[in-house]
Amino acid sequence: MEWTHPHFNGVTQWMKVCRILSYQRGDGSVNKITTLGIDLAQSVFQLHGIDLAGEVVLRREVRRAQLIKTIAQLEPCLIGIEACGSTRYWARRFGEHGHQVKIMSPQFVKPYRKSDKNDRNDAEAICEAVTRPSMRFVAVKSVEQQDMTDPASSARRAYERTRCTHQSHSWFAVGVRHCDRKEHVKPAARATRHPGRRRK
Repeated sequence: MEWTHPHFNGVTQWMKVCRILSYQRGDGSVNKITTLGIDLAQSVFQLHGIDLAGEVVLRREVRRAQLIKTIAQLEPCLIGIEACGSTRYWARRFGEHGHQVKIMSPQFVKPYRKSDKNDRNDAEAICEAVTRPSMRFVAVKSVEQQDMTDPASSARRAYERTRCTHQSHSWFAVGVRHCDRKEHVKPAARATRHPGRRRK
């Protein structure tokens, strides 16, 4: 079928045609995204991106191996993700490419889901929720900050402190007993070993 030139009825229709022509999917580059919602998963991630006018620019699935490559192709934008076990790792990776990453609790994202729960609707809800001025966000922490607040790491540090304290106490106790033996036991031993010799 041969393509025909569209008829224009004003600036509004022209803008719509430009938006359609600039819409790209697949592995092509997308440069007009201002806000991106990502539904994190184990292997397949759902992306939902909108432009400055709130129009959907990107809606696609990306496998884990291609996620960072896809994010690196985008111009710096606002990325919203839900809090989970790997959230801060991905937030740091996305931030390396100049994006502003905001983390939200799933309970605050749930009211913005318009239909049944699935990856596509979750990504759309995340993209919608991250733009709300009243939304409460979770802080993005570095590896060092996350290690300091990790319960397992805290338990290990407490164990090491306790072990070092007990070890230093045992060393101190051995040193005291050694000094006491040297000062008090040896004179008595010398007197017992040579009972007939008088001390001068």
